[in-house]
Amino acid sequence: MTMQDRRPRDRGPKGRALDDGALAEVRELLGARERRRDLLIEFLHLIQDRYGCLSARHLRALAEDMRLSQAEVYEVATFYDHFDVVKEGGTPPAPLTIRVCDSVSCMLGGAEALLGELQASADPAAIRVVRAPCMGRCAGAPAARIGDREVDEASAESLLRMAAAGEVGVEVPDYVGFDAYRQAGGYQLLQQVRAGARTTDEIIAMLGDAGLRGLGGAGFPAGKKWGFVRSYPGPRLMSINGDEGEPGTFKDRIYLEKDPHRTFEGALIAAHAVEAERIYFYMRDEYPAVLAILRTEIAALETAGIVSPGFIELRRGAGAYICGEESAMLESIEGRRGMPRHRPPYIAEVGLFGRPTLNHNVETLWWIRDIVEKGPAWFAGMGKPGHPGIRSWSVSGRVKEPGVKLAPAGITVRELIEDYCGGMADGHEFKAYLPGGASGGILPAMLGDIPLDFGGELAKQGAFVGSHAVVVFSQADNIKDVTLNLMKFFKHESCGKCTPCREGTEKLVTLLKEDGPLPENDIRDLEMVMRDSSICGLGQAAPNPVNHLLTHFRSDL
Repeated sequence: MTMQDRRPRDRGPKGRALDDGALAEVRELLGARERRRDLLIEFLHLIQDRYGCLSARHLRALAEDMRLSQAEVYEVATFYDHFDVVKEGGTPPAPLTIRVCDSVSCMLGGAEALLGELQASADPAAIRVVRAPCMGRCAGAPAARIGDREVDEASAESLLRMAAAGEVGVEVPDYVGFDAYRQAGGYQLLQQVRAGARTTDEIIAMLGDAGLRGLGGAGFPAGKKWGFVRSYPGPRLMSINGDEGEPGTFKDRIYLEKDPHRTFEGALIAAHAVEAERIYFYMRDEYPAVLAILRTEIAALETAGIVSPGFIELRRGAGAYICGEESAMLESIEGRRGMPRHRPPYIAEVGLFGRPTLNHNVETLWWIRDIVEKGPAWFAGMGKPGHPGIRSWSVSGRVKEPGVKLAPAGITVRELIEDYCGGMADGHEFKAYLPGGASGGILPAMLGDIPLDFGGELAKQGAFVGSHAVVVFSQADNIKDVTLNLMKFFKHESCGKCTPCREGTEKLVTLLKEDGPLPENDIRDLEMVMRDSSICGLGQAAPNPVNHLLTHFRSDL
């Protein structure tokens, strides 16, 4: 017998066979859209929205139509929480999905009881009930989403009633649209900038004098960022980070649901300053109402001739906290899994599609018009001494009046609670707080008089203000339980790219779940490895709550 005789016979094409019907459905759905690789996630959304899931036959057809490997399409589809991939022979999800937030503020608001009631009452053939990470509605805990309808202070009774009535579509709140914004003086500053009456150097100086910093978490001076991006040869691009996924944070949603054109005008001024050829607005999928607003108002800007068609390109996230990290967000915009890039180079030099890229979060851009029109001294003067600027604090938890509070930089949490939130909720005494969302650490009430700002005494305590998300706890809350909730979130949201974060978050959850004394030496070793070796802020900051649990809350162990 020859070697040729021993070879297996050809049994036909390898891999999943192409379904001609599925290919026709995909092509009809995508229509005349350009089949660009960076639009893969947008196309996955179209299929999911139309058919309620991503079936194997449609994924195979999409790969064929885009001339991509099936592995590329599959790895992207399975990376994001909001895509439901159904393998051959698998059962599609129920026609209606109810997502219940189980992040820390909603945990305090009764999310576990809500989940239990829904799972016991809902018909699983008609309604799928799932846990979801932070939905950015922390002031209305427990929060839920039924279909595309966002619900505050949700109850099983109200959600099931809405399901029966078909009240599951997007509900857009009243907001300042294009015409109203322009009648109130909107886009006059942009016209001055484009006409040269306001120079880029002048505006950069004003932002510096105002003390405006990035308000998405990192706090980098906004004007300096413009200068860095301008220093690299073009062509240049700009991105807006609307992936507000830090538990406890919801300020960007509030701004976009009320007055979106302030962010648009700030973005267009910034894009003009760095000569960006296009703006990519990345918005989290957890905000369907905001997405509807952005689509409407981008179209209004194009119709009015403020921007040319396609200059602002809206991109829809798909449920991945890691995409709040700027380089992971750029990967997602390029149609890939949202995994952070190694740095350097930084995105100011090599960013989106390899071009120098200016990236800002929503609130940072929202303030630009006011700073230029009213002067940097106006903005800087609203802060506490040594802490320039006013900030938007997302406050939730055991306070009487949660919500977004406009208060000075450098304010203390005790002042926030008493002067802006009506004090603690009835029957609750101040015990602890998150100064900056899940990753900012947990501090006790005895450290409630520390000025909240970037760096300073807060940093000395191993904490940070981040996105200005403050969650307040009381004597009713066990801080070990709070820490476990936060670590479950980090475990779920780790992208898995680097071992210290992927394995470290899982191990910390396992250790916190164990009964009896915690193995503190092991935890401290793990904490050090995660901080020193993780490639992005998720793994580096994830141990913060555990560190503070062991430091300040030993009575809760």
